Amino acid sequence: MNPHLKRLLAPLSTDLTASLVVFLVALPLCVGVAVASGVPAELGLVTGIVGGLVTGLLPGSSLQVSGPAAGLTVLVYDAVHEFGLPALGVIVLVTGLLQLALGAARLGRWFRAISLSVVQGMLAGIGLVLIAGQLYALADAGAPRSGTEKVAGLGDLAADTATSSTGLTAMAIGVSTVLILALWRYLPARVRTVVPGPLAAVGASAAATAVFALPINRVEIGGLLTAVSAPHVTDFSRLAEPALLVAVVAFTLIASAESLFSAAAVDRLHSGPRTDYDKELMAQGAGNTVCGLLGALPMTAVIVRSAANVQAGARTKASRVLHGVWLLLFAAMIPAALGVIPTAALAGVLVHAGWKLLPLREVRTLWRERRGESVVLTVTAVAILVTNMFEGVLLGLLLSVVKTAWDTSHVHIETTDPGPLAPLMVRIRGNATFLRLPSILDALDRLPPGRSVHLDLSGIRHLDHACAQALQSWVDQHNTAGVRTERRILRA
Repeated sequence: MNPHLKRLLAPLSTDLTASLVVFLVALPLCVGVAVASGVPAELGLVTGIVGGLVTGLLPGSSLQVSGPAAGLTVLVYDAVHEFGLPALGVIVLVTGLLQLALGAARLGRWFRAISLSVVQGMLAGIGLVLIAGQLYALADAGAPRSGTEKVAGLGDLAADTATSSTGLTAMAIGVSTVLILALWRYLPARVRTVVPGPLAAVGASAAATAVFALPINRVEIGGLLTAVSAPHVTDFSRLAEPALLVAVVAFTLIASAESLFSAAAVDRLHSGPRTDYDKELMAQGAGNTVCGLLGALPMTAVIVRSAANVQAGARTKASRVLHGVWLLLFAAMIPAALGVIPTAALAGVLVHAGWKLLPLREVRTLWRERRGESVVLTVTAVAILVTNMFEGVLLGLLLSVVKTAWDTSHVHIETTDPGPLAPLMVRIRGNATFLRLPSILDALDRLPPGRSVHLDLSGIRHLDHACAQALQSWVDQHNTAGVRTERRILRA
């Protein structure tokens, strides 16, 4: 073969191989996320196809792969339960349009300003809710709706499963799936590259279920076209509901943040072109707009598929586009193959995915080095479990802002007494904000009464309005004692 032609075909060859690996990773995850979200399994495949054929073609992050993500499972389940499946298309469509607008306004890079502790707390909260919910699916049992009810009901679940042969059978299949996934990473790299863990785990569980004719639930599958349902014009009237608008904001913020943080992680895995965050946000927006028009699940960039793509040797965006082609061909030609998959096996895949979302190592490190950040992470995760995704993330962001304000408002007060006939020298340095005002006033009030004071404010880098007013009031009250200031407190 001509060396020049061989050099041109080399990237295509590796991209073709990588696309098959990503397809095998994505297939069980697309179906599992859909089932866990309470929607038809086909809709997970639709989102995976759009992630490849639409988002995959657009600029942004060349090696990042998009599709339905475990991180949005809780949000989708709650939205479908509260507003119904027809409204999901409206939510996803408006989410996509908002992402397009944010990207066009060049706000994509600002998502990197979100505290990493909040993002890790968000993922941990998602992981906790996901695990708590999928433990019920492991036993072919129905799960309560709220996170606290899921956790509180685990004791009853264990008791009911122990007395049910069907529940024990399903649990055995689900636990076996988790064990295969957990142990798969210890196999040689060449094996893991050829046969991805999720495919091996689900395939083994499906084979065991079929061979022994186990009486457990399987994936209910229909036609791809019958599952696709564009939002009706009347469905858009629900945008007037405040609760639905809150869901749209939550979808937009969380899907965007997860995609862009995934892009940053993927950039660390390869030495190719870096991500353009604004273009990537617009690519995600275009994909979600199409998913909304088809009534499918929302999409984000998915780090599991993206990492598999990089590790398989992908060089261009062709690999992620081709993975969408393989999903489309599978869904169109052999969808009945999904009907042999036990739902307990998919629950096992998602329990494993939820466990990987828990930043256990990061929490230990943060607790030793930056306890404030570990508190933000933990509070965010617990708040998501106890309340919901949107309120938990908002609480985390608020706590992060308060922590940052506290950390940056360091103030140091020095008092020097040169002698009984000279004024006391009081010097305040640092950032004087309302958060430190009580300690400042306490220090001033402890000064000996009747002594003249030289108040030096020249070392203050920032003086907010509350501190300025309080210091001015203190000076006015002690003028009779001969207070003199080195710097004007109030500015014109």
